[in-house]
Amino acid sequence: MVTTVLVDRVRTTLEHLGAHSSLDEVMDLCPELTWNQVFLAIDHLSRTGTVRVTVGADRTYRVQTVHPTGG
Repeated sequence: MVTTVLVDRVRTTLEHLGAHSSLDEVMDLCPELTWNQVFLAIDHLSRTGTVRVTVGADRTYRVQTVHPTGG
């Protein structure tokens, strides 16, 4: 189970980073969290449609926050 505190910490970091951020960038800005905690939070955010995870040509995982469009 992913705690709200972990999810909020990772979401705030992703919003601060802006555009497509690498998983390593997120890890660097969350030194108090383990790789597993960050991964689980990103997995949760992805499943709820809050972020989008892609793999770049260099096989680097990129994470982007998803902003709902009005309409």
